[in-house]
Formats: sequence, structure tokens, C-alpha cells
Amino acid sequence: ELSLLEAYYLLEKEEITVLDVKKKKLLTPKEFYAMAKKTHYKFEEKYVIYKDLREKGYIPRPGLKFGADFVVYKKGPGLEHSLFMVHVLRHNKKITSIDMVRAGRLATSVRKKYVIANPLTKSYYFFEWFKP
Repeated sequence: ELSLLEAYYLLEKEEITVLDVKKKKLLTPKEFYAMAKKTHYKFEEKYVIYKDLREKGYIPRPGLKFGADFVVYKKGPGLEHSLFMVHVLRHNKKITSIDMVRAGRLATSVRKKYVIANPLTKSYYFFEWFKP
């Protein structure tokens, strides 16, 4: 089962086709994108980061159960533990002190690096707890 993000990524690369069963026609990438944008929270922002991570050789997967947008693997789930989890900022949002506290708490509770990703600049801010 593919997420909307992964399906769009593969559709853009022409590795899959997507059928609209009601209309009995294949969706173009533009049509699929418009549908996904309406139904998936932060689709535009998440897709920028999803695609960037994939192009860098990582495997992003939904991170809801960890309180993040993605958990990220080098080899894949089941083959290794995820390297870090990613929270994607909205286009009009800045990193707040609450974001930083959340990052620290989540990183500690699941023993992972927590990353806040800015889709406008494709910048990544890593947070990691340590004991001095």
C-alpha cells in the first residue's frame, strides 16, 4: 500500500499509473497532485521534503505513531531502526520555542534524532538530547 506522497513520487517518475475507477481513466500527475492537495494535510510541504529525502537516498515513511510527519530509514523498515524523525514546517510558519521543546521531548522518548524541515529552503534542523 502506497501513501499519497509515495504514489505521487512514483507517478512523477513514470514508474506507476493511477486509475480513477469512477471515471475509468488514468490520472495525470497534475490531476493526482490536485486531488492529493485537497485530501492530505500539508501535502505540498511534505512532498517537497519527501522528494528531497528520496533523492538523497533515504526512505521516508509515515511517522504518525512517533508524533512526526516522517520516520526516515537508510535501508527500510524491518531492515533497520529509523535514523531520525522529521516534522515538516508549514510554508508560513517559523520554528517556535514549543517546536524545539517538542523536538527535544520526542527525541528523548523514542531515542531518535528529531529533525524540523523547512520546505521553502530544503533546510534541516537536527535536535538530539544528550546528558552533559
